Amino acid sequence: MLALRLARGSRPLVQLRRLLVAAASAGTGFLLLYVLAGAVARPAGSFPRLLWALVPLAVTVQFAVAVARTDPATRPREGMDGAGLGPVRATLVATVSTAVSCTLGSALALALFLHLRGNLSGLPFDGAGAGLLHAGLPLPVAAALTLLVLTPLAAAAATALCLRPRRPTAPQTVLPWGITVTACGLAVQAYAGRGGAGMPAGWTLTAIGLALAGPGLAYACGTLVQAVRPGAPRLLAGRTLQEEAHRVGPALGVLCAVAAGALTALALRDRGGLLVPLGPLTGPAAALVALCAAATLLTSAVEAGQSRAPGREALLDLGAPAKVLRTAASLRATALVAVCLPLSWGVAQLTSMALTP
Repeated sequence: MLALRLARGSRPLVQLRRLLVAAASAGTGFLLLYVLAGAVARPAGSFPRLLWALVPLAVTVQFAVAVARTDPATRPREGMDGAGLGPVRATLVATVSTAVSCTLGSALALALFLHLRGNLSGLPFDGAGAGLLHAGLPLPVAAALTLLVLTPLAAAAATALCLRPRRPTAPQTVLPWGITVTACGLAVQAYAGRGGAGMPAGWTLTAIGLALAGPGLAYACGTLVQAVRPGAPRLLAGRTLQEEAHRVGPALGVLCAVAAGALTALALRDRGGLLVPLGPLTGPAAALVALCAAATLLTSAVEAGQSRAPGREALLDLGAPAKVLRTAASLRATALVAVCLPLSWGVAQLTSMALTP
């Protein structure tokens, strides 16, 4: 009940972020149901399609966790322990809130899916969706419900794991591990080619490797910004990047993986055709993945801004010009773009060469 009351009384921006999580969960749930209907119609080759559908699930869970981390109810405040909202209770509230948002999205996905199949009230759009969703075949109820609860359960478990009370430790930048996992992913793609379940496994390894390398890349960007006799804006931008590397780094790495995937698709267009693992819904699934990755990075940036708000206020109180803070912010963004664009292009080139027959 406390989680529902806090969710109902939250600010509009917080509510908007939760609605975006519900929308992402609805898109993911619809894709999973689409894959299930395709598996009923054509069981052969359904496993690779299911693996590809797990990619939107993963980015949706990452986005849900990022939104939970920026929730005002999860930030420690003085005196809240006495009101019954300590660290453990705050984690529980965030977990329940995430589960409710994702469950709402899954319910919307089920309603839309059944409506397009004509199971609720007639066939909309002159029955255009009936053939795509295999309306002539029965949908396994147990399997559909199992797929729909995947997103709420995974998002709630990931939120509880990330926000659990623990001792503060020094942030780690696992750049060598990220490079190693990315190289393994590229090797799997080169071995598997464009068919079978090896390609989604290779893409997953590549994305995980870039996510692991993301904090190291952000930390390296901070080092480069403040190299060679830095002034106040460069010094402030570099130190801030280094301190926030563990927050924005994983989301930055995932966005690099998405950009690399888009560049690879463009390259393969001229080298034997594009890959359409989810059929007509490949484009919407790719758009969902890209939007979730970008929203996760923006949400992580909001979290980082919340964490450095006291330092920013202290600098302004000391008389620091607001222009210095704006210049430092632009330097941070420029440094990240200057590093991530070549990285995404390089990974895309290696992937396209590995997948070229």
